[in-house]
Amino acid sequence: MRLLVVEDERDLAGAVADHLRAASHAVDVVATLDDAMGAARAVAYALILLDLALPDGEGLALLRDLRERGDATPVLIVTARDRITERIAGLDAGADDYLVKPYDLDEMLARVAAILRRIDGDRTPERRFGALRLVPATGLVEVDGIPISLTRREWAVLDRLSRRPDLTVGRSELEDAVYGFGEEVESNAIEAHVSRLRAKLGRDAVETVRGFGYRMGQA
Repeated sequence: MRLLVVEDERDLAGAVADHLRAASHAVDVVATLDDAMGAARAVAYALILLDLALPDGEGLALLRDLRERGDATPVLIVTARDRITERIAGLDAGADDYLVKPYDLDEMLARVAAILRRIDGDRTPERRFGALRLVPATGLVEVDGIPISLTRREWAVLDRLSRRPDLTVGRSELEDAVYGFGEEVESNAIEAHVSRLRAKLGRDAVETVRGFGYRMGQA
């Protein structure tokens, strides 16, 4: 899924982005409130990780702007501000969770996953499609009980399709879920990922809906 990290500490931003990408997310990173405002208006992010103390303003301004526009994008505040009144202010402004620096990257990842499951309504520990079994929390993929190794982007495509297997997902929407700003996207990139998924999971694992996109099949 495509996430936005709003963080002006370069080393921390890089570590957070790397950790999220290792969990098969596409990640955009910005360091200022102005850039965050522009990114949030231009892209439908699955979640935003938001620092509060930014060089050109308060992160809460972005959160309030989202909610005033009726934008329900989940927001995880990540900040050094640890007073109870500040936590309450962030949650009252519409944040979905609040994490105080310094924090463990695995805990951050777990909180991101929990928010995404809650927002998506996906509380099931696994997803099954015939012989295919997925465990989103760990990224495990099995066919007939045999573990299958997927690349980060292959998993991102499979995760997006399997979240709502009854829906057809267009190529552009899959590109948004898999690639971040500045990443080169070849014209046939999604088709290539789908082709490799079929080779690994079975040719019926992903169905093509001509003229519309792709949806889950029965492996």
